[in-house]
Amino acid sequence: MGRRGYPPEFRRKVIDLLEEGRSVAQVAYDLGISEASIYVWRRQDRIDKGLAPGLTSAENAELVAARKRIADLETELKASRRALELLKETADPKGGSRRRK
Repeated sequence: MGRRGYPPEFRRKVIDLLEEGRSVAQVAYDLGISEASIYVWRRQDRIDKGLAPGLTSAENAELVAARKRIADLETELKASRRALELLKETADPKGGSRRRK
């Protein structure tokens, strides 16, 4: 399994260092992380504060949860459809569940 990323507290500290006037390159070097990561975190921070357009962290989390729920429901629907197909294949075409008189 791959790395899940840095904790939010760490990201917040990095953003605070940038707001204190330190450069992205210096913070990246001092902490041993990529400059690209810092730029992404800074951009997301600006979006969350309403200073830049885009999805906020809360909206993005909601979107991820919705997509997961949709995928789960599609899986359930696929299983239900398959079960219905199997039941149709085994059912008597003449309506064998009725009693004969």
